[in-house]
Amino acid sequence: SWERYLERRSLVLQFLHSNLSLHHLQHYQNKLELLKKCYFYLEIEPKHMNLRDQNHMRHRTDILQLIDPYQFQRMKKVGKNQTEIQLSLFTELLEQLERGREELSCYVETCDMVTFLSQWDLIMQRLSKLSKFMETLLSLQVPGKLYVKHHLVSYADLRGTRLPNIRLSFCTKMPLIFDRKESFAHKDWAKLKWFTENQESHLEQCELRFKLLTNESQTEVGYGRIQQVTSNTCVVQNLQPGRSYEFTIRRSDTHTLVFEKWHDSIILKTKTNTVE
Repeated sequence: SWERYLERRSLVLQFLHSNLSLHHLQHYQNKLELLKKCYFYLEIEPKHMNLRDQNHMRHRTDILQLIDPYQFQRMKKVGKNQTEIQLSLFTELLEQLERGREELSCYVETCDMVTFLSQWDLIMQRLSKLSKFMETLLSLQVPGKLYVKHHLVSYADLRGTRLPNIRLSFCTKMPLIFDRKESFAHKDWAKLKWFTENQESHLEQCELRFKLLTNESQTEVGYGRIQQVTSNTCVVQNLQPGRSYEFTIRRSDTHTLVFEKWHDSIILKTKTNTVE
């Protein structure tokens, strides 16, 4: 009985120190927090088609020009719902794994040999269920495919060309984050700098918003502006001295964006005079 107890206890400890280690769980928690801040887009394959015109000449056409706008909006809505469900499931699975780790640790640390062996069937069921939870969680780390239920392209637009097998999937882009060390305000202007965690070299268009923060009595109406920027820095001019401004950076909205929930913001106060 003692040998059986040591063997089975060692099996549980091995599971706790590998699959359910605190290091792994923290990694998944960080991954979840990052996914919640990411931008989710629909990716369409193929991106182009060769169509015949009235003179039977073939022309390369963007697939988005052929997709019915109404059906595409429906698919974007489905994609948004699927993304929200995926993030909710990721959150729930992670909570289940954390509770499972506490439960198994309790068996190992507090149960005597007789109690531990008597609960072995229950422990094995818990190990099996937690392993399945782990497999599902790993599959959710990468955005999946989107099932196309309806025809996205009208046959009338194809002029006899064979309809391609259109595949929709998700792709993610990292959130934009202000560089707190490189962003600062002067008397009547401010310089903002931002980056992504994976340090993307390809700069895409993004949207910089800023607004004047009003005083506590709310007697003054705040104002703001939006600037489209294709860079990772921007200088905002014509600010008021000695005032606080809130700046927000986000990726520009595109026709394939289906989900985004988080934007980074920073508050900077302009100087009252140039000596400061």
